[in-house]
Amino acid sequence: MPGGVAVFDYDNDGRPDIFFVNGALQPSLGKSGPDWYNRLYRNLGDWQFEDVTETAGLRGEGYGMGVAAADYDNDGWTDLLVTSVGFSRLYRNRGDGTFEDVTAKARIPATGWPISAGWFDYDNDGRLDLFIVNYCVWNPATEPFCGDLKAGYRTYCHPKYYEGLPNTLLHNNGDGTFSDVSRESGVGAKPGKGMAVAFADYNGDGRIDALVTNDTAPNFLFRNDGAGRFTEVGLPAGVAIIDDGKVLSSMGAEFKDLDNDGRPDIFVTALANETFPYFRNLGAGLFEDLTYRSRIGAASIPHSGWSAGVFDFDNDGWKDIFAANGDVQDNTEVFSNRASKQRNQLFRNRGDGTFESTLLGSAAQHRGAAFGDLDGDGRIDAVVTRLNEPAVVYRNTSGEGNLWLGVKLIGRKSNRDAIGARIRVVVGGREQFWTVSTAGGYLSSNEKTAHFGLGKAQRAEVVEVAWPAGGKTVLKDVKAGRVITVAEE
Repeated sequence: MPGGVAVFDYDNDGRPDIFFVNGALQPSLGKSGPDWYNRLYRNLGDWQFEDVTETAGLRGEGYGMGVAAADYDNDGWTDLLVTSVGFSRLYRNRGDGTFEDVTAKARIPATGWPISAGWFDYDNDGRLDLFIVNYCVWNPATEPFCGDLKAGYRTYCHPKYYEGLPNTLLHNNGDGTFSDVSRESGVGAKPGKGMAVAFADYNGDGRIDALVTNDTAPNFLFRNDGAGRFTEVGLPAGVAIIDDGKVLSSMGAEFKDLDNDGRPDIFVTALANETFPYFRNLGAGLFEDLTYRSRIGAASIPHSGWSAGVFDFDNDGWKDIFAANGDVQDNTEVFSNRASKQRNQLFRNRGDGTFESTLLGSAAQHRGAAFGDLDGDGRIDAVVTRLNEPAVVYRNTSGEGNLWLGVKLIGRKSNRDAIGARIRVVVGGREQFWTVSTAGGYLSSNEKTAHFGLGKAQRAEVVEVAWPAGGKTVLKDVKAGRVITVAEE
């Protein structure tokens, strides 16, 4: 299932760095050593990276799963939450190139089997809260045999053999500690088999909502009702299951506006023979399943997808979709006509409601994927993890001749990350929208600078920022081909 990856600027030098989560086995289980540790690579520029794991203090422990990056204490430095089988670790960025494990001090609880996590400000108090997605109750001592004894092979067991876990919501108290509000908020009201979380204000009420994908269980859509309460509305909203009534092995999630109508849509990866669902936001709290009409269904059905990214990779003004593919099993060929190792997939947005699929890279068991502009050329690059192989970095060379605009936000001192802010850009009379977040995909965390493709336009007529605490900042006639910094007044 692992591992995750984060693209984030840990040293504030303007170049996104890369953090990898590894399945680092405990010495008591017979394996340990440098190859099993987490890894932090500092971006030196010109596609050169330096391993700074040891000096940064991020080697980690246990069997790592995912990572979530954000500035939870509003000191201007991006921190990391790392999930592992049985526990999570919160690493505070000291701002001097090192991180401090503040898990106990911050009161981050062990939650069984935490998988993905994400930062968002659900109560708009200027402090980032933490959402932890939990998977199943698992005990290696009682693990059943799955596979075929007679044929002589073993497989990973189906999720139906395990009891699900509720998700966890931790409120940021502003003093370096967190309070578990899972029960009273409604987030922990019922168990799922969670895999990923993504955030957006899907109903336009000014409050950030949370989408959680579940493995062989209906997906959750937690509507933020305000006053610290959430209602799970996945089924009536139309995103819990697909149109034919099937529950999928839902994996990665993206919660972004794919058709430029101002309403965040939903893209989910799943396993082979299930499709990768695409739910279009119709407004009024409802979504429409456009998986097949968008041409994503037929193109995705042979593949098993894990992490995902929705970005305008060719800078034509329409957000595209990247899916990290690979089968669950590492011996799929023994019992089926499918392959364990699969190529990744790009769904290019044609701007007419349909997507064109392209396979890229070599076949592998891909898992986590994170995105950011690693070389500062205005094109979003991708970093993808692979099971039992080195990770792969994709340098984006598409969209030659198209222009772009990056928007970096600085909130008031009470929320330096400005996560949850909504950005509207007008180019040639057409609108694009972006909600600032580092969460999305599966197990992974993305660069938080908002990215807009402008096509051939030399400038954006309008850049409008709606801040989480209220108020707007409007810029006009903004020149393309650069990253602008917008500070909340």
